[in-house]
Amino acid sequence: MKTRAKKILLVGAIFLGVLVGLAGTWLWYLNNYVHRHCIKQASLALKIYSSDHFGNFPFSTNGFGDALLIFLKEDPTVINSICGPDDDGQIFKEALKNNSIVPEDQCSRVYIQGLSESNDPGICILFDKNSCKGGDHGRSPWGPLLREVSLLDGSMKYIRDEDWREFSRQQVELLVAAGFSRTNALHFYPAGK
Repeated sequence: MKTRAKKILLVGAIFLGVLVGLAGTWLWYLNNYVHRHCIKQASLALKIYSSDHFGNFPFSTNGFGDALLIFLKEDPTVINSICGPDDDGQIFKEALKNNSIVPEDQCSRVYIQGLSESNDPGICILFDKNSCKGGDHGRSPWGPLLREVSLLDGSMKYIRDEDWREFSRQQVELLVAAGFSRTNALHFYPAGK
């Protein structure tokens, strides 16, 4: 084989090796971070729950942590989708195992309980308590800090950190219009003050 052909073959092999390495890294990253906590799946599962419960979403007098636990008891497959960034669902697993409550402050997603399918479809029913780069659905080591939100109509949105205060204010007003007290609405959205 001529020297030029060997060089071309070597460069091609190196290029192919780099491509395979990048593809493998990308697949590993997707498997470990992206879509692990799919809020779209939670939204769909909440819709199914409400259709099975006369249009009502899960509710608990012990707070939204326990409402999510009620939801989880009916559909254990949603455990990752009700948990936000960097949450493995351990608090819910322990509560299921020990028949205990789930405190709201230990949840990584905030669930707005007390809603039904008849409420304004623009109301957010579930959102990430904390933001992460690229949003939990499309995590990346770079990008803006985003929170994922799920609306009653089943859609999902990304809200930038710098837009969170205004989004919270709008959601407080929607909840007040839906019959929530302002105090209760601000419990879910303290940034909306």
